Amino acid sequence: MSNILRNRRTAALVGAAIIAGSVSLPFAIDAFAAPAEVSNPVASSGSFASVVDADKPAVVTITTTLKPTNVSDDENGSPMDEQFRQFFENQGIPVPGQGQGQSSPRHSAGEALGSGFILSSDGVIVTNNHVIQNGKDIKVTLDDGTELPAKLLGADAKSDLAVLKVEAGKQLPTIAWGDSSKLKLGDQILAIGNPFGIGTTVTAGIVSARGRDLHSGPYDDFIQIDAPINHGNSGGPLVDRDGNVVGINTAIYSPNGGSVGVGFAIPSDEAKAIVAKLQKNGSIDHGYLGVQIQPVTQDVADAVGLSKAEGALVAAVTDGTAAAHAGLKAGDIVTGVGSETVKSPKDLSRLVADLSPGAEEKMSIVRDGKSMDLNVTIGGNDDGKLQTADAKGGDMKQSGPSIGVALADLTAETKAQLNLPDDATGAVVAQVNPDKTAAAAGIQTGDVIVSVNGKAVQDARQVKLAVADAAKSGRKSVLLLIERGENKSFVAVPFSAA
Repeated sequence: MSNILRNRRTAALVGAAIIAGSVSLPFAIDAFAAPAEVSNPVASSGSFASVVDADKPAVVTITTTLKPTNVSDDENGSPMDEQFRQFFENQGIPVPGQGQGQSSPRHSAGEALGSGFILSSDGVIVTNNHVIQNGKDIKVTLDDGTELPAKLLGADAKSDLAVLKVEAGKQLPTIAWGDSSKLKLGDQILAIGNPFGIGTTVTAGIVSARGRDLHSGPYDDFIQIDAPINHGNSGGPLVDRDGNVVGINTAIYSPNGGSVGVGFAIPSDEAKAIVAKLQKNGSIDHGYLGVQIQPVTQDVADAVGLSKAEGALVAAVTDGTAAAHAGLKAGDIVTGVGSETVKSPKDLSRLVADLSPGAEEKMSIVRDGKSMDLNVTIGGNDDGKLQTADAKGGDMKQSGPSIGVALADLTAETKAQLNLPDDATGAVVAQVNPDKTAAAAGIQTGDVIVSVNGKAVQDARQVKLAVADAAKSGRKSVLLLIERGENKSFVAVPFSAA
């Protein structure tokens, strides 16, 4: 909440300006660098006035009184904020203020402003979770200026959605859900909300991209838009030309604090189902497996004999979890859950998160080149950390001796240096040839190879023999399981043409 205005952040939740005590909103006409004025493609297609007339009365401003805290942002920042920051860093976009030794202490008390929309005439309101998170009191201001206390019906941090309820003593105007699945790149949209607390504002633009993954959770499937949205727009509706809600404005990329035409909204098809659960139950118990997963690249597919580079490759299974009880193993490739196809790790994450703890489901996998089914009883996510997240370090590549590495056995001294248990097995990478495929794949000195093509190896000799056997079998690449620090990851390394 209060850390959304840090200058050193490129990506921000657009939940609102913070008011500390009686300090006024930090807004000035020249406080933000405004983008150059350009011709708007929607202007030539006619006015949106009728859509605004119908929808604007159902858009509300949400004021949340924050719980006092003396924790600095650097000590306890928003997990979602941190994930957004990492996303943009991964794209090579610099983070303003990084390395300057600047930090922004969290307000000891204050308010935060956001937006929302009325879903039903009896006062049910939808907004973002980060708009009301850490709040002790929530107030809703209707379009006509009426201020009402709001009750929190339910919230879910993983989807960043929350549902409120107000008692107005009368029927309230509403907005209906639309169909986000029908949105196409270039479709015209409107964003409605209360940026910087200056009052309800309408901006127009187009759908810039679909399926954006900001690495903030299992439900990442954001709509990217170029309609200007700013701090305070969070939770406001994104509507189509028919005036129906096709998204919920949630985040922006902002190097200067204001809109630069890169905003993100939660699709309505995803939000609708989650909001219904929150209305009914107040919270959502997400399922989990207890695995680390990574994408199936073409090299991985070639290594295990798959015709298509699809599925979710299991890099590690946590002991005592649903995955372990079901017999899932490192090296398995998950291709389906129930009747749904798994084409990527994100598919598996979302399908599992949507299941309730205790649910029994069939899981289709490929093991040693053969298809089979496992019966899985989905676990609970009591620790608040979804276990089916992509494996950390999933992008690192690995290799074997005939592809440019020198190996050594794991000695007692080596295990101590690498913080490995006494019973650890495998071979440690002692040297990497920069001109061979191992280096191109990202192998590093100190990586430990623990299996080759799904078979555990005890020492350097077994690794060399296993890689040689893979080459003799005609495979285009070899699949290695590498341990680096606390993470394990599968990487398929192509054999050199030379």
